[in-house]
Amino acid sequence: PDDRAVTETTAVFFPNQDEGGTHVNISGAGVLANAPNREAAVQFLEYLVSPEAQELYAQGNNEYPVIDGVDVGSAVSSLGEFDSSDTNVFVFGPNAAEALELMDRAGWK
Repeated sequence: PDDRAVTETTAVFFPNQDEGGTHVNISGAGVLANAPNREAAVQFLEYLVSPEAQELYAQGNNEYPVIDGVDVGSAVSSLGEFDSSDTNVFVFGPNAAEALELMDRAGWK
């Protein structure tokens, strides 16, 4: 009952919808140059970004898929749509050390 009361007063908020979009965490994958089964590895990665796999992933993890037009299920669709930031992840690297210092100074854990 306590959890239900909290969730009834909680809302989803996507920041920066008018100023460049919400930051989205990413995951990456690749194939090593010396991979013994390169062709199978590439096929697997291609499958992971297929609509079928993205639907399974979205519904299984309650996360938005990486491609448009995928059925995300009711849990994710209830959160609504949002504009995501198109800032290249490589922009963050040069600022990582300073960001960590700021987090440490602020006591973030």
